[in-house]
Amino acid sequence: MIPRISTAATTALLLVLALTACSSPPAAVATPTPKPTQTAAEPIAEPASTPAPEPTATATPPTCETMISPGTVDALTEAGWTAGIKEFYVGGVQLSDGLLCFWADYTVASDHGQLFGWSEISATDAAKAQAALLADGWQREDSPEGVYVTQDARHALGTDEEGYGMTYLFGDGWVKLADTKQSLILIEWAG
Repeated sequence: MIPRISTAATTALLLVLALTACSSPPAAVATPTPKPTQTAAEPIAEPASTPAPEPTATATPPTCETMISPGTVDALTEAGWTAGIKEFYVGGVQLSDGLLCFWADYTVASDHGQLFGWSEISATDAAKAQAALLADGWQREDSPEGVYVTQDARHALGTDEEGYGMTYLFGDGWVKLADTKQSLILIEWAG
């Protein structure tokens, strides 16, 4: 009798194994993954930042034709005027990287023309230049656009509708120059 029981038990075991093999596996119980916590002793490391690449000089420097608006260039060239480049000084400070253009008809002897200038300038040089201009009798005017320093109208060769003669506009790291304050709006170069 013993062999019959073991055959019956083996058959039952094989039947149970066959039935469980054909059925789908039990669903896995999801266990939440604990979130990392930050403690005072163990700060979470920040990802290392990669330094930004050094900027390359892709901007072309201004020219007498690109410093002012295209409409102004067209009007001046139609009048037969061309641009001559001059050394750019502001109150005794030389701006060797700047550009000062005097537009005129160079085929005739005349002092009639238009003056436009633009340059980068350090805060130190801007302060020196403004101090020198003010010491020479120029007038300072603060505005949202920057600091205007304008020639005393009594000594100006020409003035605009508001009475301003030659005028500098000092901005953040740059300076503009025109023969009148009103003409400063024709300078579009922003650097």
